[in-house]
Amino acid sequence: MTDVAAKPTDSLTVRDNRTGQEYEIAITDNTIAAKDLGQIRANEDDPGLATYDPGFVNTASCRSAVTYIDGDKGILEYRGYPIEQLAEKSTFLEVAYLLIHGDLPTKEQYENWVHEITYHTFVHENVKEFVQGFRYDAHPMGMLMASVGALSTFYPEAVNIHDADNRHMQMVRMIAKMPTLGAWSFRHAQGKPFVYPDNDLSYTENFLSMLFKMSESKYVADPRIAKALDVLLILHADHEQNCSTNAVRSVGSSQVDPYSAVAAGVGALFGPLHGGANEAVLRMLRRIGSKENIPAFIEGVKNGDERLMGFGHRVYKNYDPRAKLIKKACDDVFEVVGVNPLLEIAQELEKIALEDEYFVKRRLYPNVDFYSGLIYEALQFPPEMFTVLFAIGRTPGWLAQWNELITDKEQKIARPKQIYTGDRGLEFVAAEERWA
Repeated sequence: MTDVAAKPTDSLTVRDNRTGQEYEIAITDNTIAAKDLGQIRANEDDPGLATYDPGFVNTASCRSAVTYIDGDKGILEYRGYPIEQLAEKSTFLEVAYLLIHGDLPTKEQYENWVHEITYHTFVHENVKEFVQGFRYDAHPMGMLMASVGALSTFYPEAVNIHDADNRHMQMVRMIAKMPTLGAWSFRHAQGKPFVYPDNDLSYTENFLSMLFKMSESKYVADPRIAKALDVLLILHADHEQNCSTNAVRSVGSSQVDPYSAVAAGVGALFGPLHGGANEAVLRMLRRIGSKENIPAFIEGVKNGDERLMGFGHRVYKNYDPRAKLIKKACDDVFEVVGVNPLLEIAQELEKIALEDEYFVKRRLYPNVDFYSGLIYEALQFPPEMFTVLFAIGRTPGWLAQWNELITDKEQKIARPKQIYTGDRGLEFVAAEERWA
């Protein structure tokens, strides 16, 4: 038992029917410590009871003060602030400061923070050569993952993770350089020359400049586009202990530098089950083709012949609050670039699904991926760039979680147990005898 002072009502009584023995296990924050189950043994040689939880479906791996989610009520908060208020009233860099530092900045702190990040947007020229070394058809996420990992070789001091000032500098550098690396991977795939950062521009305006600037002396982004992109980055900034965040924390638990840890997060986000859902939504909408085909598609979903992409979430059992905000961003973007013809299909599909008892009963609501792909496509991003945009937005969250990990005295190097299912006690036979 970890908490002998726990009240009887704050404990769990477990009876082991193998032995008839009972155990009192403390309940703290509505959880029990997994190690407390280790005291439950059938005999002295028994290693003790463990939990089996593939995918961490019901296992808390850390204590965190960064992001709060109530999936049943559709609530998402960064450091206690509702995502709706941050998306409407804040900026991505202010949200990044909030996630990493835990508090909103003063005017002076914010100005210094923006200055630091703007100053560090440039990367070493050798990084440029590194990116240019990829094949013409290299996937932008593979390029981004490798480039982020490579930054650790340019900043060897980043291994001094217990120095708070050093950690701060590496986090500033990474937030600053991610748009540069992302934009260059985009330009490389198109065979276009790389555009250097413009420090006269805001964070999102600068990113758009590095993406789309051609022969003009100064790229001027439409403020509605810049704001919509800023909102999208805010909505993706953190999302509790998801797959990529868990990867950052797991790799970071070895006390490696933050570039290597975040590169692991980029790799996890590269997977289609994590970062590629919005591309799947676009494929689904194209396959439907028109509003008239939606009823047949819905029947196909019910019969198991089709998959409804962009609906449902492992955490949310209500309307994903980010999806509502992205719908508003859609309106702003399409006002500038014209309406994506798939939007009409998406809106009708959402309307029918939200009224259909089949989906209501299963609590399937639109998630953040349902509309985000439409915006990215409207901004002329190819599908392989969608996840790069996701990664740029998620970087402050990864770093906030990594920073929290480093300063958490309860954390240990990640080393989960396993249930061994293979053979044992086999006798080795030398190759010359096996092959005779």
